[in-house]
Amino acid sequence: MTVQTLDPEILTGDYTLDAAHSRIGFVARHAMVTKVRGQFNQFEGKAHLDFSDPEASTLEITIEANSVDTRNEQRDGHLRTNDFFDVPNHPQITFTSTSVEKLDDEHYRVTGDLSIKGATKPVTVDFEYAGSAKDPYGNIRLGFEGSTTVNRRDWGVEWNAPLETGGVLVGDKVTLEFEVSAVQVQPAA
Repeated sequence: MTVQTLDPEILTGDYTLDAAHSRIGFVARHAMVTKVRGQFNQFEGKAHLDFSDPEASTLEITIEANSVDTRNEQRDGHLRTNDFFDVPNHPQITFTSTSVEKLDDEHYRVTGDLSIKGATKPVTVDFEYAGSAKDPYGNIRLGFEGSTTVNRRDWGVEWNAPLETGGVLVGDKVTLEFEVSAVQVQPAA
């Protein structure tokens, strides 16, 4: 993949996630035979990106757990209960980076604390840098895509149901997916 990019000095700065052009999603095994995909429709995030010293970069994301969307209202309603996200008591899912490592010109490893349902555990996400561009409004935009697989039980999300033919209804492993468009914050004039 060829990455078009602007000068790293221009790219270094503070960014906000453009939720209208980003996706935070997940994939989980259902009934041992298929996968269910979903996403969160409401989230915000901010980052400080330093392309000269990637280890000085930071990232924070806040997700509204109530915005879970699997294209099935009954399932989404169940995901909002204590069996899964316990939205009334834990309305937000958060991620705060603790380290950023540059692997090569197009790949970064971000480690941080993921908080779900009152439990906080470390996770590592490998991101591919998709490039940068200046949009028609003069904003500098960066694109990143990444994923990681976690065990939902590590956050106390343990509900399940046995299947008559063996196995369980919901797999323990969940793949988290990130497709991010970040917009550089312009200094106040």
